[in-house]
Amino acid sequence: MDKDLFTTAPAAPLAERLRPQTLDDVIGQEHLIGPGKPLRVAVAGGKPHSLLLWGPPGVGKTTLARILAQSFQAQFLPVSAVFSGVKDIREAIDKAHIALQRGQATILFVDEVHRFNKSQQDAFLPHVESGLITFIGATTENPSFEVNPALLSRAQVYTLKSLDDAALARLIDKALALPEYAGMRLDTPSRELLAARADGDARRLLNLLEQLFTAAQTQGMHEINAAWAADSLGTQIRRFDKGGDSFYEQISALHKSVRGSHPDAALYWFTRMLDGGADPRYLARRIVRMAWEDIGLADPRAMQLANDAAATYERLGSPEGELALAQAVLYLACAAKSNAGYMAYNQARAFVQSQPSHEVPVHLRNAPTKLMKELGYGRAYRYAHDEPHAYAAGETYMPEGMAEPAFYQPVNRGLEIKIAEKLAFLRQLDEEADT
Repeated sequence: MDKDLFTTAPAAPLAERLRPQTLDDVIGQEHLIGPGKPLRVAVAGGKPHSLLLWGPPGVGKTTLARILAQSFQAQFLPVSAVFSGVKDIREAIDKAHIALQRGQATILFVDEVHRFNKSQQDAFLPHVESGLITFIGATTENPSFEVNPALLSRAQVYTLKSLDDAALARLIDKALALPEYAGMRLDTPSRELLAARADGDARRLLNLLEQLFTAAQTQGMHEINAAWAADSLGTQIRRFDKGGDSFYEQISALHKSVRGSHPDAALYWFTRMLDGGADPRYLARRIVRMAWEDIGLADPRAMQLANDAAATYERLGSPEGELALAQAVLYLACAAKSNAGYMAYNQARAFVQSQPSHEVPVHLRNAPTKLMKELGYGRAYRYAHDEPHAYAAGETYMPEGMAEPAFYQPVNRGLEIKIAEKLAFLRQLDEEADT
């Protein structure tokens, strides 16, 4: 009898066929599942606890949740925050009540839990507290920002890591050991290419492998080299979430590399972000900010060059304009550093907010009318250009009775060395005028 084309189950993808069934089968995450490590200890203890698995895509969050459920002989109820709503949560809770009547515990697994809003996340709390369910959430985003504090306080957070090259190599060997790929061989450069394209993501690696194996089998090939593999795989987009942790971690690394005067690292993170799809205009804005925040008056050319690079990008676009931004990054990384202006501004803002609204001293007030002149506005004001060194030594410009706050403290680098010398000379003139 012919098979019904509409009821025949599709072949499972390679990633699903190689999904680990026990902790011993898991590749990577030794810091969580190795001997004496938290999840291994939890399984050995036989008592499940609510937890959050935080890590990038394709590192085994769902797999670990399934294995934990099997190890505890619990009912495993998966819910996706992308596709599910309150109705699905209620159905899962009903199933948990039924399982409890049979004496079986329930592990409720919520994938992409950060996609649920506050009220949806709160819906789990009473059932976690009553012990009806053990909650396991998976997220690619920082739980500190994306998970409600009440839920976060009831779940232990475990951080999963991207797979390193050694783990990815073991995964390739595991795929090659399958009967359907008997006789298939990958040379060393093609293995390295796959590991680089996978970018620490096991699921991506296995999908790439399956794509390669299918193409090779179609052409009757058994030996795969890097050149053929690169042609077959085409262009792969690097893992990069323009709104998530990876984005902010990389922009932080770029900023800190510039601040740390490390041009190679700064250029690396800049090009990493471009490669991942970051908007060059956003990077241009951040580069201008770096110039003002971390270089400031130590090298005023940095601000001009950063602005010029941003304008160049607007005029030329990609990819030519990105060269201007890259050279701005290099200049900023090599420039003398000073946060004196940045610190002075922040201190002045905080100082003003803590003070009452002091009146402007009479001698500093403008006197455009006869009445204002009669009231003494502007009287005794000393015009700096008429004074020696164009400086009115001993004059005060702060509100009456207020001491000089000394917000700005130039550093001993770059142009600020000269600025500090000039300010010291002027302070000396003040002291001489007071004696």
